[in-house]
Amino acid sequence: MANIQGIAASSGIAIAKAYRLETPDLSFEKASTDNPLFEIERLEKALEVSKQELEKIKAHTKENIGDEHAEIFSAHLLVLSDPELINPMKDKIESEKVIAEAALDEVATMFIDMFKNMDNEYMRERAADIHDVTTRVKAHLLGVSIPDPALIDEEVIVIANDLTPSDTAQLNREFVKGFATDIGGRTSHSAIMARSLEIPAVVGTKEITTTVNKDEMIIVDGNEGLVIVNPTQDEIALYHKKQEEFAKQKQEWAKLKNEPTITADGDQVELAANIGTPDDVIGVLDNGGEAIGLYRTEFLYMGKSQLPTEEEQFTAYKSVLEQMQDKPVVVRTLDVGGDKELNYLDLPKELNPFLGFRAIRFCLENEHVFRPQLRALLRASVYGNLKIMFPMIATLEEFRSAKAILLDEKEALKKEGFEVSDEIEIGIMVEIPSTAVIAKQFAKEVDFFSIGTNDLIQYTMAADRMNEQVSYLYQPYHPAILNLINNVIESAHSEGKWVGMCGEMAGDPIAIPILLGLGLDEFSMSATSILPARTQIRKLDKANLASYKEKILSMGTAEEVVQFIKEKTE
Repeated sequence: MANIQGIAASSGIAIAKAYRLETPDLSFEKASTDNPLFEIERLEKALEVSKQELEKIKAHTKENIGDEHAEIFSAHLLVLSDPELINPMKDKIESEKVIAEAALDEVATMFIDMFKNMDNEYMRERAADIHDVTTRVKAHLLGVSIPDPALIDEEVIVIANDLTPSDTAQLNREFVKGFATDIGGRTSHSAIMARSLEIPAVVGTKEITTTVNKDEMIIVDGNEGLVIVNPTQDEIALYHKKQEEFAKQKQEWAKLKNEPTITADGDQVELAANIGTPDDVIGVLDNGGEAIGLYRTEFLYMGKSQLPTEEEQFTAYKSVLEQMQDKPVVVRTLDVGGDKELNYLDLPKELNPFLGFRAIRFCLENEHVFRPQLRALLRASVYGNLKIMFPMIATLEEFRSAKAILLDEKEALKKEGFEVSDEIEIGIMVEIPSTAVIAKQFAKEVDFFSIGTNDLIQYTMAADRMNEQVSYLYQPYHPAILNLINNVIESAHSEGKWVGMCGEMAGDPIAIPILLGLGLDEFSMSATSILPARTQIRKLDKANLASYKEKILSMGTAEEVVQFIKEKTE
């Protein structure tokens, strides 16, 4: 028996035997060829078969998880069609007279190493995509079957070093009761997909594949981030009881689906959801969402060969607004760059794209991209309760410029005979420390703030949250972060404006009482987190939590904050 601690990535408890998801032996002997044309044909055939498989996985993902997750495979398909990757393979076959496997392996390894060693999240994700895709192609060249999680036909818990997006998308909830991995975090693709599938998951264990053998009985506790290997009968009985309690808890949560979010002392806040596509609205409403706090519009631009038209965007925005039936919908304008690169846009190659030409910076310099989106949003505004926010705002000048373009398009549409709502609130995301510091000045001009904690934390702490060596600095409860959040909230309230939060922190059970005490008005999170958050908030006394504010803000470490808030709320 062994207990392995990891990161709680998706709630719930699973009890089943282990299924080791392992990459097959793809080794080969490098050999020369006297028929390079034949080898190029082999490569092209393997690429085509891989594309067909990925199209099927994409369709399966779209049907079972949603459009947003399916777009991952649009990116994989683009990799398979990328001439910068494929042409060097063909060139190597011709010039060096090597077999297709060798050319693919050498070129893929070169790209993977190059991207993996660049110090930003987008490049590392790009490396993982290339590895996932080229592994599939290599398997076809070698005639080796790669693991197919979709074929699992008995109850198991999947263990792996990591789960690729294609692995996770194929998991069948009927048989895959949970998974555990050596690496990963709460914001990795596999963790996000696990929450969408409602499969218990523990990631970042560092040792699951070296500790657990095939068919060993294990327990995955996705609530506590714990994996128990070869549990005793007493432990199995205990966790079966915990499973039953969790199932009952979910039934209790469901009773609050149509209830308002009111604290124990009668204060009301709003629980909203983050979405990426119109299809995601169903999950928001099924989980009792009172609003959409973040509609990530970049998914309209991804997986395409050109910019979406104004009409395509109008249709998508109109659909979301109509489905929400006058409930607030906060739409973030295009946030491209950083970890979201579009091949058909001529974005500069930057050493650090997260601090570069992205989001509002790109849009203000590319009005031919920005204006059609604003026109589509304005035209859709008459179909619901639309609020528009600009991302990555660092200065007042940026906000004023973006708002001026929006108002310019509003007047143009009216002259063209289009009806446009006069009730649209215009706000900004607060994700840059400079904006949080001078929130008082911004509050005089914006209609609302939405705090994007994922970026705010890493920018404030100067620590890439995906870099394992500095991941300890990604601290949502650090007093520096809490003081910035408090300044934003106080500044907004002094001007009669409201403040939401759309980062991971908004749905965090430890952060929720802190944020309530600071006076946050709207909490936006993944749809499946809404009912647990509502249950928690209904038990909390906001006035008591507010009385702890000064003490919490004066603390020196995140650990002190966590210990204090646990003592006061448990």
